[in-house]
Amino acid sequence: MTPSPPPIVAAGAAIESASFRIIDAQAGNHEAYDAAQWGVVRRMIHTSGDFAFNGLTCFHPLAIEQAIAALRRQPRLTVDVAMIHAGLAARRLTRLGVTVHQFNSDPQVISRAQANGTTRSCEAMREAWRLGLLENGIVAIGNAPTALLEVIRLIREEQVRPALVIGVPVGFIRAEESKEELMTMHDTPWIAIRGTKGGSTLAVAILHALMDLTDTA
Repeated sequence: MTPSPPPIVAAGAAIESASFRIIDAQAGNHEAYDAAQWGVVRRMIHTSGDFAFNGLTCFHPLAIEQAIAALRRQPRLTVDVAMIHAGLAARRLTRLGVTVHQFNSDPQVISRAQANGTTRSCEAMREAWRLGLLENGIVAIGNAPTALLEVIRLIREEQVRPALVIGVPVGFIRAEESKEELMTMHDTPWIAIRGTKGGSTLAVAILHALMDLTDTA
């Protein structure tokens, strides 16, 4: 017999389920999304309390399919800031065998950024590329537009092929432009948010939703 979950865990799951029912009832029309995509958007709304993500969130046609396929093969996940790694549930990462990489604080990355007049986030993505972490891996960017623009450049100029790019940097300097550029990509699956909204918590919400979909697919 499967043991019952501890009361606190069960209570948390009940609250989450109730929250999802409220979101479904109050979100309005979301027929632009299929069931799997809505599962991602709903978790973003749950995380942020912002119903605007029903409409602002965009998906490459193969994003969900390729994300699940990648998560089933124990992928490498490259993130732009440590906050994303800190926000991910360790038990989910362990269950799926996901390894997380982040290089913003790497001394060599900092030195290269200073020498090249670029940002640490940009150089961090170059470091991930040099180490072969981007190929067939998942990239999640929640803070740095320069990191997203560098990933796009690597895809176009170096023919790197991530399994999925989650591009949700927040802000007012090149954030919106970087996401719009990502959404012109045809051969690389992506998930993005239009406009200036985004952030690390949204990247975490998307990743958690994709892990849930992988568990139930």
